[in-house]
Amino acid sequence: MENQVTYETVSKGSSQESVGTDSIDANLTRGTAEPVTLKEFYRLVKPGIIYSNLMTAFAGYWLAAQWDVDWIHLIMTMLGTALVMAGGTVLNNYLDREMDAKMERTQNRALPSGRLTANFVLGYGIILGTIGLGVLYFGAQSPLATLIGLLGLFLYVWLYTAWFKRTSVWSTFVGAFSGATPPVIGYCAVSGTVDLGAILIFLFLFLWQPPHFWALGIRRMEEYRAAGFPLLPVVKGTFVTKISMVRYVVLLVPVTVMLTAYGYVGTIFLIVSTILGLTWVFMSVKGFKANGEAEIVWAKRMFLFSLLYLTLLSILMIIDTTAKL
Repeated sequence: MENQVTYETVSKGSSQESVGTDSIDANLTRGTAEPVTLKEFYRLVKPGIIYSNLMTAFAGYWLAAQWDVDWIHLIMTMLGTALVMAGGTVLNNYLDREMDAKMERTQNRALPSGRLTANFVLGYGIILGTIGLGVLYFGAQSPLATLIGLLGLFLYVWLYTAWFKRTSVWSTFVGAFSGATPPVIGYCAVSGTVDLGAILIFLFLFLWQPPHFWALGIRRMEEYRAAGFPLLPVVKGTFVTKISMVRYVVLLVPVTVMLTAYGYVGTIFLIVSTILGLTWVFMSVKGFKANGEAEIVWAKRMFLFSLLYLTLLSILMIIDTTAKL
């Protein structure tokens, strides 16, 4: 559950409100004559988001299982989590169809381009999310994981996408709550309780998301401005955004240390996470000297490093999980 972002009405975005939902839905109706391929359905679930979040869900599961894994239970948990997230991303596409039509990087998606209708996408998202919750409850047999999945779906679709994303610079903060639920779903499917381990992996992904997304926001700032997204760099500027990024990145370091301190992972994770965390802090601080084109280059490096950080530490969280005695 994405990352991931908007704020008060932005002047340039407001001037483009003529591209309303009604006119877009009319365009969608006219566009349905074009053939729809299976690839359209695949892209609609935003597979990149699903894969990255599923990786963290797997890490959370493994952390709680401590190498004592029930493979059928693991498969059911991952399948249910993936379907719940897919339902959320499809509904995100449905709700964002007006804004997506204004942004160059999203206007060719199946819904804003008219290859799929809004009502069809709405039904598709609801079905995926419902099946996912059913798999978590009946397949993984975890009411707690199901509840967390439902909460994450609600936060992502209604609180984040439908409300904060359009109205407040706090949207990235709000979106981070839903984006941090996948590893907790995996963890709680095994543990059956929300303990310190669940809290730490929640904080790990919660703190990772804002600097990751704001780096993208700085790179694509004019696109977000044109679409009317009140994103932090659009509303408050890049200097304020960089200060906020540093705060989150700095807090990540002690969270990863605590995962080792409380016996969830080993020394290898501690060493690598500390090195990567301090490197990210250094890169964040260095961004205050970047302006103009250099700032865009810096933001791209920050974005790519955040992906490397999450991928490596998720893998290490699995490899270096403390075995059950």
